[in-house]
Amino acid sequence: MISTKALSGVYNFHSTDSALIQMFPLRSHDTCAVRPQSRRASGYRCESTSNVLTIAAKANCFNCITVKWSPVVQPLADKRAVLLIVDGMADRPLIDHDYKTPLEFANTPNMDRLAKGGLVGQLDPISPGIRAGSDVASLALLGYDPAKYYTGRGALEALGAGIELRPGDVAFRCNFATVDDDFRVEDRRAGRIRKGTSKLAKVVDAIKIDSVPGIRTIFKATVDHRAVLVLRGEKLSRMVSDVDPKEEGAKIAISRALDGSEEAKRTSAAINEFVKRSHEALREHPLNQERANDGEKAANIVLTRGAGTIPNLPSFKSMFDLRGCCISGTPMVQGLAMAAGMEVTDVKGASGGIKTDYEAKAKAVIEGSKDKNFVLVHVKAPDIAGHDGDFKGKVRTLEEVDGLVGHIIDEVDIGLNYVALTADHATPVGYGAHTGDPVPVIIGGPDVPASRVLKLSEASAARGNLGRIRGLDLMPIITDLVGRSRLYGS
Repeated sequence: MISTKALSGVYNFHSTDSALIQMFPLRSHDTCAVRPQSRRASGYRCESTSNVLTIAAKANCFNCITVKWSPVVQPLADKRAVLLIVDGMADRPLIDHDYKTPLEFANTPNMDRLAKGGLVGQLDPISPGIRAGSDVASLALLGYDPAKYYTGRGALEALGAGIELRPGDVAFRCNFATVDDDFRVEDRRAGRIRKGTSKLAKVVDAIKIDSVPGIRTIFKATVDHRAVLVLRGEKLSRMVSDVDPKEEGAKIAISRALDGSEEAKRTSAAINEFVKRSHEALREHPLNQERANDGEKAANIVLTRGAGTIPNLPSFKSMFDLRGCCISGTPMVQGLAMAAGMEVTDVKGASGGIKTDYEAKAKAVIEGSKDKNFVLVHVKAPDIAGHDGDFKGKVRTLEEVDGLVGHIIDEVDIGLNYVALTADHATPVGYGAHTGDPVPVIIGGPDVPASRVLKLSEASAARGNLGRIRGLDLMPIITDLVGRSRLYGS
C-alpha cells in the first residue's frame, strides 16, 4: 500500500504488491499513523475515528479511499447516516438471461465498492416469505413495527400529496384504470398514463355522493396513473375492502364492510357510488377521446384500495435521537416521513416515476446532510420496471441508481459517515409483482468489517458478513453505528 499526496493536501492510499507500510490501530483520540510531514507537530488528526489504513487495505484500495485532515476528530455522536431505499431492487434469476438477476446483470461499480468495504447481508422487510407492500416495508425499515403502527396506506399517500387530513378522515390509494363496458379491468394503470391526469382529477374531484349523506370527497392526482381519494364526514371507517381486483381480466370488486359496523357500511356504500360516478365522469372526457384516437388506453375509471387513517407515530427523533430529512418523489414515502416528524425536501425533478433527476437528488442529499444527521433517500424506478416485466429497463434503472450511490459515498465521506442501501421488497420481472424474497442490504462506513464481496447481488448478499436480518433490525444497527443508541440494561 502506498500513499500519494494531491495538491489539496488530501492523501490517497493505494494497495500494491511491492510497497510495505506499517499499520497502527487508531482509536478515536489517536493521531493518524500516516500524515503530511509538515503537520507532524501541528496537532492535526485524521477525521475518521476508525483505522483508515486498515479500511483501505481490506477494501483492496476501495477504488482509492480518500482521507482528509482536520484539526479535531469528529465526535461519534456527530456522525451522519444516509439510508437509500431502492424500491423493488431485488429479483430472481431468469433462464433467458443466463440465470442472472437484473442486479447481477447491471454494471454497478459504486454499489460494488460500497459492498466490498462494508457490511453485506440479506434483509427480510417483514419476515421470511412475507410479500410486503411498500408501505409496511418502509415503516419497518424506519424502525416502526407495522403490527403496531400500520393504519392503512391511503393516509400516507394523502399526506404526501399535500392533503391535510383530519381525525375521522378515511383516505384511499387510487389508480386511473381502463375497464370495458362490463367493468372488466383491461389495464390497472391505464397504460401508465403520465400526461393530463390533473385534468381528469378535476372532474373526479367534483363528484358528489348522494346515497350516503354527510360525506365530502377530496380527490387529487399524484404521480403518473396514481391518485388519492379522501372521504370526509361523520361515522366513517377504514375497515372496507378494495375495489381494485389487483389483476387484469377480472371485474372490479364491490367494496364491502370488513367488520360489519355501521361506519364501515357507510364508507363502503360511499366508495361504490364514487367508483361508479368516476366512470360516468371519465368515459366521455375529451382527454380519453384523444387517447383513443392515438391508440392509447382510456383512463375511464378510478379504482380504490388501501383505506387508511392518520397513523399515530412517535417522532423519528424521539425513537432514534436523529434529525431526519426525506428525499423522495413518491407520495407514500413523503407521507410516512411527515407522519414521523421528518423534514421532507422538495426536489425539482424528483418525479417518483421511471424518469427522475438523480443529480438533483444527489445534491439534495449533500445539502440535507449539512444540518441533519439522517437522510432518507427513496428511488421508485426499479420497482416500476419490475412490475412491467421489463428486464432491460430494470437493469438500466439500477445503473442509474448506481450513479446516485457514487455521488453519495464520494460527497458524504464514507470514511467518516455511514451509507446504508437496501430495498423495501423484491419485484421480480418474471412475476411483475412483489414476492417474499429477502433483499440485499449494505452498510458502509468507518469501523465496519469489510465483506470483500466483489459484486453486489442477491446471491452474494446471502454469503455476506452481516447475516440475515429483519427490516426492524436496520435502524437499531444504524443508530448504534452513529453513536446514538441507548444502553439496554445497566
